[in-house]
Amino acid sequence: MIKDTIVNGAHNAPHRSLYKALGLTKEEMDRPLIGIVSSYNEIVPGHMNLDKITEAVKLGVAMAGGTPIMFPAIAVCDGIAMGHVGMKYSLVTRDLIADSTEAMVMAHGFDGLVMIPNCDKNVPGLLMAAARLNIPTVFVSGGPMLAGRVDGKKRSLSAMFEAVGAYKAGNIGEDKLCEFENKACPTCGSCSGMYTANSMNCLTEVLGMGLRGNGTIPAVYSARIELAKHAGMQVMELIKKNIRPRDIMTAAAIKNAITADMALGCSTNSMLHLPAIANECGVEFDLEEVNRISEVTPNLCHLAPAGPTYMEDLNEAGGVYAVLREIDKLGLLDTSVMTVTGKTMAENIADAYNRDPETIRTPETAFTKTGGIAVLKGNLAPDGCVVKRSAVAPEMLVHEGPAKVYESEEEAISAIYAGKIVKGDVVVIRYEGPSGGPGMREMLSPTSAIAGMGLDKDVALITDGRFSGATRGASIGHVSPEAVSGGTIAYVKDGDIISINIPEYRISLKVSDEEIAKRKAEMPIKKKENLNGYLKRYAAMVSSADKGAIINK
Repeated sequence: MIKDTIVNGAHNAPHRSLYKALGLTKEEMDRPLIGIVSSYNEIVPGHMNLDKITEAVKLGVAMAGGTPIMFPAIAVCDGIAMGHVGMKYSLVTRDLIADSTEAMVMAHGFDGLVMIPNCDKNVPGLLMAAARLNIPTVFVSGGPMLAGRVDGKKRSLSAMFEAVGAYKAGNIGEDKLCEFENKACPTCGSCSGMYTANSMNCLTEVLGMGLRGNGTIPAVYSARIELAKHAGMQVMELIKKNIRPRDIMTAAAIKNAITADMALGCSTNSMLHLPAIANECGVEFDLEEVNRISEVTPNLCHLAPAGPTYMEDLNEAGGVYAVLREIDKLGLLDTSVMTVTGKTMAENIADAYNRDPETIRTPETAFTKTGGIAVLKGNLAPDGCVVKRSAVAPEMLVHEGPAKVYESEEEAISAIYAGKIVKGDVVVIRYEGPSGGPGMREMLSPTSAIAGMGLDKDVALITDGRFSGATRGASIGHVSPEAVSGGTIAYVKDGDIISINIPEYRISLKVSDEEIAKRKAEMPIKKKENLNGYLKRYAAMVSSADKGAIINK
């Protein structure tokens, strides 16, 4: 305990004097000190309510006999960062968050932690830190946003981006665009579909690091405050029982998370974050295992952008535990794993049930018999690439067409809005990978433009960057090796035929090996010049996407 090394004894009198400078009493110093890692800020809509969550957690810790002390973690709003240089600073914050949290905890010697994330990189960053630090830790997120409503239908941020494409195509007017703007994001919280933030908050429950409802209770519900109090109380139980993150996030738990990912239809970004979390846990993550799990795991949920349901609907249907109960009917989960409840997954889900078999399908009525994500391989992506197949139109599951090649997201968006993309095309956006970008930007603007123009059932997009969880359509990201590393994607030319077969997990550039070798000798790799600051360091140190874009060099 911290009091044994930092508080007790005459030699620790200087430490006690500094605690007293904070206003702490002797009684507070005699209790376990709990670090409350709050991602509260005033720029991310998913985080604007975290001050209330933080106060509730602190109250829960105090009620259970601990001393809560808050310190901050940064967070970027991917929606606000989208489509400009700011998106280069999104994925890179995952490691900043993990590193800075490690530094704060090790410097101050907390006995336990409650992590309060909500949006995209902040959830995996704090999970990575929890695994690295391995002291008793509970997660409680800020919760999802309620869906907006336009024309009597539920809407979300993806509909807002697609409305821009519809406006550019002349399909809607300025008044309707303004209506979307005013109504798509009506409350605080992480955006209302099964995008990356909600994917990772749901998977936090599956991993065993969050309490029931962590991923689905809406941000504006008072039940979210209750959950935060219980999280504060529960960390004290974990300290008593000495249950730590690496006791929970085992190889079996990681496999459970991949399985649940398939059933829920999570964001493709989970295929970056789960490997990075596994790495911190000392667990090997094999992309080949993803397809093996996908082959036997039915896709039970079609939340936005894949379908018309939203996080609030999933919550009402029984939440993540109800999904786990449905999957468990097939024997696909290891329910013996320990969780932050102090109980096993089997005990946690014993009383869960599916209240809405349309929002959460049963294995018998599943949307598809295979999972929501697929890893494709072939000469265009020897080390793999990823697609959210649950959000792909059936007619695009197998596609072949000519490449239209762009060296950046901006070039591609300009071409799309200029009407240069036609039915059948395969848009290739390269030099946007983890190192080549750098920062592996999300491509929500071009995918939304394609969808908004009504081409999502006719056009595929391929990139060594990544796609937002709000993306739908045949959007294939994480192409590895990336262009800057000499991957085949660097040598694609306009007009080359690209073949995509998602059911068979294949992607091919229909160019001979001899021609590819010739191009490699003739076409120089394009590296970003004049990088500075954190991006320069990141570009030099980051791994490829198939390894989770971890810092390892």
